[in-house]
Amino acid sequence: MSRIAIMQGRLLPPEDGRFQCFPRAQWEQEFGHAASAGLDAIEWIYDVHGADVNPLASDEGIARMRSLSERHGIAVVSLCADYFMDRPFLKADTLEFAELRERLVWLMERCRLAGISRIVLPFVDASQIRTVEQADRVTRLLSGVLPYASACRVELHLETSLAPARFAELLAAIPHPMLKANYDSGNSSSLGYDVRQELAEYGPRIGSVHIKDRVCGGGTVPLGSGDADIRGLLAGLADLSYAGGYVLQVARSTAGEEIAWARANREYLQHELEQLRTFSGSAR
Repeated sequence: MSRIAIMQGRLLPPEDGRFQCFPRAQWEQEFGHAASAGLDAIEWIYDVHGADVNPLASDEGIARMRSLSERHGIAVVSLCADYFMDRPFLKADTLEFAELRERLVWLMERCRLAGISRIVLPFVDASQIRTVEQADRVTRLLSGVLPYASACRVELHLETSLAPARFAELLAAIPHPMLKANYDSGNSSSLGYDVRQELAEYGPRIGSVHIKDRVCGGGTVPLGSGDADIRGLLAGLADLSYAGGYVLQVARSTAGEEIAWARANREYLQHELEQLRTFSGSAR
């Protein structure tokens, strides 16, 4: 059975009007909420908003994370590094770039201590890769930090808005086993990409998946009501023997109904996965 996780913060009302951020005051509650929703894991967030109180920053905080994880049976094996959306590598001058690189190396070490085995690095929206020069800068950055990733046993997963062939070229330029792709079903549908072409171009390098739905050229909508080909994605990943699990990053519901909404979305995804297994079994 594939592990189904949820993006941190989605089990609580939005904090300070932010759609996605580290929940500074209530992060401990999410472990129990995730268990109530029948989920397996939480994808942690490390961002500028919560950096000064994120438990990853202290040994005591990591111990608390591990304790809550064990108590509720909710794993924390992945992290979304939105810090580098708030402070993009591609907009940094030389001094800030060096500082951000050191922050990433530090974050890998903290993840090692917390038992987190992958970091999703977002190069979308304000931090998207637009030019060949920017792609080269990302290549140099990753080539420099991947030895630390190996030492920490923490994979780096790139989330980009690049067209399929260009994303495949970027990944091919860095054939390192600790570098993989993060596939976001909503972002791809918003950009009008064809999931079959994406999987054909770089499918074997996909290490993690964010599940959400968006209309082409538009915003996030409830699962099944947008243009994301989630069924086609799951079938294509099954053909590739993908085993990396799924992270729900779906549209928010009414404030106060987060647990019920998370449970409904988990059931939606679980149903799709079970239907796929049933069809695959009957086809053999």
